[in-house]
Amino acid sequence: MLNRSFLLLAALFILTGSALAQGVYTPEKGSPERKAILDALRLPVEKELKQQIVFVANSFNVKGNWAFIGGDPQSPDGGQPNYRGTPYQEAKDADMFDNNFFALLKKTGGKWKVVHYAIGCTDVCYADWWSRYKAPKAIFPYTE
Repeated sequence: MLNRSFLLLAALFILTGSALAQGVYTPEKGSPERKAILDALRLPVEKELKQQIVFVANSFNVKGNWAFIGGDPQSPDGGQPNYRGTPYQEAKDADMFDNNFFALLKKTGGKWKVVHYAIGCTDVCYADWWSRYKAPKAIFPYTE
């Protein structure tokens, strides 16, 4: 009886520990979670760029209630967005712009919300986001 109780208690600790130590994963393409995260990011980006955007994610990491995404923004036809009339045009004209995006989101109250995003980075603009926003370091491809 004592052995059985010990085994049940050990199993409980293992299951609880693995739930708490939830790892980093990438939501599958077409999944509701991936759609919810990308749609949350789409709202401010499309508002700022004044056009529809499709995100091609090269890096998509989720851990707990945090998500990091990096990749290339595209127009619906697969080309680069038109940056004329946006805050990015000057940097693009000066050849100090890469067609990329990086975003950090947090799930709060059951909804994904954008914490911070950047477009056109020519360096690793997200390197300190983990410490600045208290996000899990493991979701970022590179950190300081």
